[in-house]
Amino acid sequence: MPSRDAFDLESLRSSLPKIFDQAQNTTANHQKNFVALYKLQADAATHTEAVQNGKSIKLTGEREFEECFIVMLSRVLPVKKGNSVADRIMKFVGGYTKFVTGKVPEERQKEELDEDDDTTSTRLVTRILKFLLKGCVAKDKVVRYRVLQCLSDMISYLGELDEDMYLALRTALMERTQDREAAVRMQAIHALAKLLPSEDITELDEDEPSILDVLCDTLVHDISADVRRAALLNIRPTRDTLPVLLARTRDVDATIRKAIYLNILDTNCMLESGTGVGFTHPRILSIAQRELIVRNGLGDREESVKAAAGKLMGTWVDVVRAEGVKNEDSEEKGIQADLVAFLKLFDLTEGTIGEDALSTVLGTRPEIFENLEFPDEFWASLTPEKAFLARVFVDHCIAVKDNNRLEAALPVVTSLAFRIQGAYNDLVKRIQEESEMEFLMSGMERSPEEEEEHAKKEEEKMDREFIICEMLRLAVNLDYADEIGRRKMFQLVRDMISQEVLPESLVERCLDILRILSPSERDLIRVVVEVVHDVRDPSEPEPEIVRVVYFPQREPEIGETPATAKIMRALPKPVAEMTPEEKERADAVDLRCLSLCIGMLERVNGTFEENSTLEGILGELIIPAVKRKELALRQKGLVCLGLCCLIARKMAMSSFKLFVKQLSEPTAPEVLKISLLHILFDILMVHDSAFLGAANPDSEQIMQFLLFLLEKEASDNIQATLCVGISKLMLSGIITDERFLRTLVIVYISPETAENQQLRQCLSYFFPVYCYSSAVNQRHMQKIFLFLFEHWTTVYKQWDSEQLMVTPAQLAAMLVDWTDPQKAAAVAKGMRESTADDALHVDLAIDIVKALFSQKMDKDDKKALCQLLGKLYIPDAVDDDKIRTLKLLIHSLNARRPLQDTTSRNAFTKFDKALSKRFEKQLADFNEDEYRQLEQLKELFEFLDDIIPDDDDEEVVIPKKSKKRRSNSVGTESTVSRALSDNDGAASPPPRASRAKGKNKAKRRRISGSDDESEEERQTTTPPAPRRAVPKRSAAAKSQRATAEVVDLTFDSDDDDDDDDAVTPSAPRQGYVFMRPLVSVLRMSKLTPKIRLVGSSASSTSMRKSKESSRAASSRTTRSWTPRRMRMPAK
Repeated sequence: MPSRDAFDLESLRSSLPKIFDQAQNTTANHQKNFVALYKLQADAATHTEAVQNGKSIKLTGEREFEECFIVMLSRVLPVKKGNSVADRIMKFVGGYTKFVTGKVPEERQKEELDEDDDTTSTRLVTRILKFLLKGCVAKDKVVRYRVLQCLSDMISYLGELDEDMYLALRTALMERTQDREAAVRMQAIHALAKLLPSEDITELDEDEPSILDVLCDTLVHDISADVRRAALLNIRPTRDTLPVLLARTRDVDATIRKAIYLNILDTNCMLESGTGVGFTHPRILSIAQRELIVRNGLGDREESVKAAAGKLMGTWVDVVRAEGVKNEDSEEKGIQADLVAFLKLFDLTEGTIGEDALSTVLGTRPEIFENLEFPDEFWASLTPEKAFLARVFVDHCIAVKDNNRLEAALPVVTSLAFRIQGAYNDLVKRIQEESEMEFLMSGMERSPEEEEEHAKKEEEKMDREFIICEMLRLAVNLDYADEIGRRKMFQLVRDMISQEVLPESLVERCLDILRILSPSERDLIRVVVEVVHDVRDPSEPEPEIVRVVYFPQREPEIGETPATAKIMRALPKPVAEMTPEEKERADAVDLRCLSLCIGMLERVNGTFEENSTLEGILGELIIPAVKRKELALRQKGLVCLGLCCLIARKMAMSSFKLFVKQLSEPTAPEVLKISLLHILFDILMVHDSAFLGAANPDSEQIMQFLLFLLEKEASDNIQATLCVGISKLMLSGIITDERFLRTLVIVYISPETAENQQLRQCLSYFFPVYCYSSAVNQRHMQKIFLFLFEHWTTVYKQWDSEQLMVTPAQLAAMLVDWTDPQKAAAVAKGMRESTADDALHVDLAIDIVKALFSQKMDKDDKKALCQLLGKLYIPDAVDDDKIRTLKLLIHSLNARRPLQDTTSRNAFTKFDKALSKRFEKQLADFNEDEYRQLEQLKELFEFLDDIIPDDDDEEVVIPKKSKKRRSNSVGTESTVSRALSDNDGAASPPPRASRAKGKNKAKRRRISGSDDESEEERQTTTPPAPRRAVPKRSAAAKSQRATAEVVDLTFDSDDDDDDDDAVTPSAPRQGYVFMRPLVSVLRMSKLTPKIRLVGSSASSTSMRKSKESSRAASSRTTRSWTPRRMRMPAK
């Protein structure tokens, strides 16, 4: 018997690997191998061993089978992601778990076990789970991924688990949702989602998150799009999770936005049975949620997301009146009824959400568009939805140029005019009845029934107004070849705008029709002016009769009509003589007339001089309204005056100061300021040469005024309006001043504007469009790169708030991306070949290397700039002078101001080697002496010659071993000896030609200070052991005084000897006092950066004088050093 057991176990060890070998080749044989593997397991379970004198048994065969199974599984765990063989084994393990779980009832029945007793299969599953749970915390990310993948495949088929195993499994999966690897987190999300149905929220602790909370948190906050998508697809839409899901319609990843519409909203509109509504059915959603879905989906920039949203709109049309849905108009059938019910899902009076949704349905569902008809019965019973449907259908036909469908849908002009007239008369009647009721009920309280009745009437009045508005918009597209219909429509619209009861929303629609029906702009202006005079003085009909009698045989001149009317009309009653009721009515009339004038002027493209009729309106109505103190009148008066300025250059020149004065008033309301800003920017756009041209001496004051407003204003809306206006002026090329560009960048990245989404959205669109649309604009951005970087480093260091802000490295990366010549629109479209603009990043690299010479820049900022060099686009063809200039600057930086930070030095060296290798031929014949003879490079060499090499403490790279041996007391004899050697070197500087020699020689000069020093002095650079106990404070102070006497540097070095890698803190620049308000941040952008590195003849002369004075000072103070050196304490 023992021999048989040994033989069978050996057979198991050889048979089980064969099954796994077959399973890894294809999934087609998995079911067959499940049976074979279970047979092995059952046979192995029969082998037991008696222990404790036969009182119990040892499951020897089961343990052997489990060990072999785990060995086979463990061989797959280290296989990297993407290997199909390993994926098949994971599926095989999950499938076998399902197979053996299904055998558990059969095993219990066969062995007559209770439901709580373990079987062979449950013990195997438990053993595998315990093994895999250990792998959840493995150090290897591949093992963690495979373990989570296997758990995800097994969880759905685990059956019943004891409480401890369930808690261990849940805890391990919850921890893995915070794993550093996205693939591991994704598998953990899949596994947790399968545990979700078995979770009981009531058993959780008070502060313990549920699985659903973890999934929602991952969906919102995980940085990986794949993980967020996994969480999205595993969250069922419910009343609680729907807001979280809808928020993903604005996800940064297009696949997630598309999945929301296709896999969540579309799929769950109806229940799986098809007879009930799901949680994403349009009738279940609120109006705000429906509008959010339509606005984000149809407004998405990705075509795939737009298509998914369009498909969802078609689904809504199909299910809005589906079986099992409560229908309000169940008696109506057909496509038209479905569309009307679809439109009732939206608020048609606000925005264009309903129009966009309906247009998408007509465009994506041809069967709906082709079968939609508008018979006479349709026009006889118009509702807001029907009128809206007809108007959008006509607009869609015009957009797709389907003239046949357009002619079949449009009604006859005369018929539509009568329908508009009937609807308008009904509206006027309702308004009058409401006015009478208000008069009778004044001073009385309404009952709840009366309030409900009043609200119902108010809603009916708004519906009639909306129907009239849609019919007027439809009338714009009618064919007015019928003269009778044209006259009828013209007279109807003129009479409507002449009445005070006409709602404000219908005025512009009436003016649109008048513009279509008027032969010219002169006739349109004449009609509106006559209406204005009639509205302001309705008690005098005689002027019209007199005008007709005086001019019966000829066409009236545009200039004569108001003059005649003005002579015949009586003067208006003075304001002082009016009663309060008369004043109120006069103000209401003036507001209506100003609205008519605004609508008219918005539709006029001719000049003011060509339409002299406007002069009467200007003097009688517009100017007096501007002088009024009432906000509504003054605002509309200023808008009218601004529109007049757009067609009258002289008026714009004379009125511009008025707008500026009104805008500068501190007590002016925000609404008025925004209107004034719109006026100013419109005037500057239309009359750009008159205001911002070189010939205008006030152009600088105008630009300073705009910058002042951008700095001073604290209102978010006003700041956003300013940014929008300035962006338009810069995109059109009207403003090219770099001050505006750098101010906009500072405003864009400032933490003070983080909550101003309108401003951020505008500028996030502006900068890429501005830079990529023109190489000249990219050049402007390149010129302000250094100023913005240095300015923002100062702001970043002094920012003391907890609010996060953009780091200088992030700002630099954005600027490099915006200045990338490869992303320019012309380059992307292949419209031009390689030009000098392609070398823009070469110039930027030159600026960056020059900035690295600065001693005021700390090592973190230098590190950011050095790492940025590798991201620059260097074209294959570069001008020899530019590439040699860049190489010379790199060599000089390594020789005179070497980088101390290891990361910076490595990045800089990598860039240097890549540059030298790539342009080896152009740099082969490079001769610095010949290069110095070029006149255009005189400024470059003056800049290099004025660079003072760093102190030895900064430029000598001490080996790390000696650095570790140094104590806190760093003042040694070498500090003074270096200062003495520097002084000696300053007295006799080396020749200029010797500066361009090898690196090693340059470093030796920097250590000693001269070429002819003794070897004994060079050895003093290593700190001797007896000197290490010198007090740090005294040594640093002596070193500082000695260094200051030798060289007059512009920065302090309080503790240069403390650490070779320490960066000397720069003194704050004069005027750079950063305060938290945005005003101070912006004011800093006006300051000119005081950088001594920028070479100029004046700066070079002053630098040389400074060096000479420092040498003289050092020669005078040499004696004082020796006694100090003698008094230094020695250990």
